[in-house]
Amino acid sequence: MATAEGVLQVFSGVAPRNLCSDPSSNALGLAYSFNSRLVSTKRSASKKIKIPVYASIQSSTSETRGVEGFGGSSYNNRRIDRLKFSSCRCQRAEGVGGTTTGNWFVDSADDLNPLNTMVNGPHVLNFDDVKQLKEEKTDSMSNGAPIASSTIHRANVDPIEEEAWDLLRDSVVYYCGSPIGTIAANDPTSSNVLNYDQVFIRDFIPSGIAFLLKGEYDIVRNFILHTLQLQSWEKTMDCHSPGQGLMPASFKVRTVPLDGDDSATEEVLDPDFGEAAIGRVAPVDSGLWWIILLRAYGKISGDLSVQERIDVQTGIKMILKLCLADGFDMFPTLLVTDGSCMIDRRMGIHGHPLEIQALFYSALMSAREMLAPEDGSADLIRALNNRLVALSFHIREYYWIDLRKLNEIYRYKTEEYSYDAVNKFNIYPDQIPPWLVEWIPNRGGYLIGNLQPAHMDFRFFSLGNFWSIVSGLATVDQSHAILDLIEAKWADLVSDMPLKICYPALEGQEWQIITGSDPKNTPWSYHNAGSWPTLLWQLTVACIKMNRADIAAKAVEIVERRISRDRWPEYYDTKRSRFIGKQARLFQTWSIAGYLVAKLLLADPGAAKILITDEDPALVNAFSCMIGANPRRKRGRKNLKQSYIV
Repeated sequence: MATAEGVLQVFSGVAPRNLCSDPSSNALGLAYSFNSRLVSTKRSASKKIKIPVYASIQSSTSETRGVEGFGGSSYNNRRIDRLKFSSCRCQRAEGVGGTTTGNWFVDSADDLNPLNTMVNGPHVLNFDDVKQLKEEKTDSMSNGAPIASSTIHRANVDPIEEEAWDLLRDSVVYYCGSPIGTIAANDPTSSNVLNYDQVFIRDFIPSGIAFLLKGEYDIVRNFILHTLQLQSWEKTMDCHSPGQGLMPASFKVRTVPLDGDDSATEEVLDPDFGEAAIGRVAPVDSGLWWIILLRAYGKISGDLSVQERIDVQTGIKMILKLCLADGFDMFPTLLVTDGSCMIDRRMGIHGHPLEIQALFYSALMSAREMLAPEDGSADLIRALNNRLVALSFHIREYYWIDLRKLNEIYRYKTEEYSYDAVNKFNIYPDQIPPWLVEWIPNRGGYLIGNLQPAHMDFRFFSLGNFWSIVSGLATVDQSHAILDLIEAKWADLVSDMPLKICYPALEGQEWQIITGSDPKNTPWSYHNAGSWPTLLWQLTVACIKMNRADIAAKAVEIVERRISRDRWPEYYDTKRSRFIGKQARLFQTWSIAGYLVAKLLLADPGAAKILITDEDPALVNAFSCMIGANPRRKRGRKNLKQSYIV
């Protein structure tokens, strides 16, 4: 690649920011222990103590109820004091899984919102009572009786949207009496739970965004702080430990007997870093999504004290250090294995999949906004900025495909050896698949799924393309071209239920070789070109950014025709998405949350700014310099780079 040395030093740091003035936050040390469990002691059930429902943070001055009061620590020599947790004196009617649904409360001002209401004895209702109350209100309306103001408000709520909110709140998981996340699925018809009763990092993102847009910040704050503690958990497989900074794929709240005391129990956070996952693959995207959610929380709540905490700042740096570590790879993209992202099974995306690169770029941009300017961060920020320049150039230049670029590849010369080679990755023109020749529209284009030496994965991957728009990784022209492609190929990518996770499906011998004859990833099912309703929210954010919300609104209308009737499935099968997925869980939380986020953002497009990052003028300038750089520049030994300090 034509990369001038001077261009990679275009950034020297970040603009000064005001640090949090809260002395309790500034005095915080690191908040985790490498070899200890997160536990919260819980008194025996005979105490009969009621649980206060978590109240939302309405401003940055609200009382902090997260994980506070941590002792001092030292990261460089890996000495970190054990967390001191206060005794949890609450009693909850829950089993080992800890996935209770919480109570419902009736209050005309709070509109049946369990996360914004305090427990008040006579007002507590269960789900059946609420259902009966709704039916009574409906009867009174039909009989011409006077309608209360709260009833008018609820009559104006879309019934599908109202059902979705009820189901989302039913999926909330509590830890020590406070909401901490949402389980992956709450399917009453399935006895084979597997790990769908756990809180997944990536699955919670649309749930967290939905709660943020609703003004319910506490559950997101708790999620951010508690998953941060799990980052430094001891994780091993076959006596091997991954790099520090890895976030878990999921975690579960377990209630277990307290050691040495049969009359008391404790709640324990039990994380999974891939040791128990199918395929035993560690998640690369968890930490990237965590940074993106942290930025969204600060932008919408105004509570910057969370991202300015010492433990949170250190958590960001640990993720960046893990991702920015030097290795054997010559490319600026992250090298990962199959199954390390949303497509968590073997699907031929090992190497440099687009989805990870888009999330990586978005996380780098978000982290640059949130990192506190200090002496210890200077080298890290410099490495971050250098990577942003190289990554944006690499993806925009080599991953882009449209009819013009396809014609160029068709005429590629191969076996080129030189610094000014056109076919840098030695791509053979015969790799162009027949389906693409007929499928690529005259107007529109997209970012391919993967790029490696002598290999281009020409499949269209929805999440990677949508998030490239949202994060600014794709140029403005490329972003519009991606949406042009969606419109031109609507019947293939959207059809009867949005959206295809990828297109087209692997079939026949190709499916056997690439997936290992995976019976769950059969053609046009699951990850192999199945349709996933949760992708609706990412499409919506991308469309709003490019001022083309009508595309997302059209997709939402299609979703509303079926998804409630089909009981909110995880995914759909067949080429036109006509069947509910053969092994799809019903009442899948991120299908529910994805729909809600899309509806909320279409109602208030300005709120999408909490997820969007615009194209950086400095990056644009650096990108232009790299294109015009001389590929035959003087080569030689360069100065040894200083290691950055975390």
